[in-house]
Amino acid sequence: MTRSLLLIVALLLPVLFFAQTPEFRGVWIATVDNIDWPPRGTNDPVRQQEDFIRQLDLHKKNGMNAVIVQVRPSADAFYQSDFEPWSQWLTGVQGRAPFPYYDPLAFMVREAHKRGMEFHAWLNPYRANFNTNTASITKDHITRTHPWWFVTYGGKKYFEPSNTGGQDFVVKVVRDIVRRYDIDAIHMDDYFYPYRIPGKEFPDAAAYLRSGSTLDKADWRRSNTDSIISKLSVAIKLEKSWVKFGISPFGVWRNITQDPDGSRTKAGTTNYDDLYADILLWLENKWIDYVAPQLYWEIGHRLADYRELVEWWANHAFGRHVYIGHGIYRATENSLPWKRPEELPDQIRLLRSYPTIQGSAFYSSRTFSFNPNGWNDTLRNNYYRVPVTVPVMEWLPEHGPVGATQPSPFKAVMKPADHARQGR
Repeated sequence: MTRSLLLIVALLLPVLFFAQTPEFRGVWIATVDNIDWPPRGTNDPVRQQEDFIRQLDLHKKNGMNAVIVQVRPSADAFYQSDFEPWSQWLTGVQGRAPFPYYDPLAFMVREAHKRGMEFHAWLNPYRANFNTNTASITKDHITRTHPWWFVTYGGKKYFEPSNTGGQDFVVKVVRDIVRRYDIDAIHMDDYFYPYRIPGKEFPDAAAYLRSGSTLDKADWRRSNTDSIISKLSVAIKLEKSWVKFGISPFGVWRNITQDPDGSRTKAGTTNYDDLYADILLWLENKWIDYVAPQLYWEIGHRLADYRELVEWWANHAFGRHVYIGHGIYRATENSLPWKRPEELPDQIRLLRSYPTIQGSAFYSSRTFSFNPNGWNDTLRNNYYRVPVTVPVMEWLPEHGPVGATQPSPFKAVMKPADHARQGR
């Protein structure tokens, strides 16, 4: 064997080895404000379905084995619901059903499973009105029927997190999705308490006083978030014990200057101190099955180095799965580090060096349509060339191959005669 051939084999061995190992390879598909799907202004169900299939086929070709699709972006629904109205980002007007009628969630689950891809139903727990000035809101939307459950902050309405009635409503919505659809996971993102607005305090002072809590306000807020996560954890498994529960938090739990267990970062925002989300507690208590931290910084970032954060999350998995979130959308911005073609390959190679990290998730779907830095080719011809399955979670009961027990996608959908009452 010549020296050049030996060099090629040496370079390929790590790729081939890891390619044979089960690995999560997911893509976020955002529906809020039509970021990824459906195409803005496209209300025709046929065109919506064609575009979703186009995206699935692209991701399948790139080697992906999971999609994380936003089905409840703002107390609304991309599926038939008795609790919340149809989303304005589906039909243009909140409460208006698709015409001709179809159930997007049932359709999307079916198409993902046909391609051997897991379907993770992505929900935002607290956001209820995306824009109080321009949003389309029905008369019977939960913000109108139960206004005392909500607060307004930064032009948006949120469930006030300490309100147990609001918490139980969200749990009811999630149980309904798990019960009626053959999803593989419930997924929530980083928006718990909203990101701070400089000079504006989140308006929960009255709720804090009413609570009579002996905790300081920050701990009280964290306890509120803990409460809904623990309730959801129980509810999901009561409905279907094999359905996963995952969280995609902001990439920094705490800085080491704030906590000896924190990462060697200098982030101005953290999960624990600003979003009141104690991710480590949820992992340690086994309330969630996986965490997909949004590490949207490059290797060598001066405040939040990707390399440092990958190692930190690898060391804080508590026996649960860790899927690293890659901010590939940044390659479409004016960010020089993300113009570097080696950035994504280097990130994948780095996370694969940690046995407690089981894969990747990419934000977001539409970015792949541009093939930034040739990364579609990088994945399909190299890092994801060999198809693999999603890693098994040994603590969950087996459910067979993806889609193996999938019922008819329209089994739980309303009869055609019932569609009119959904036009809220």
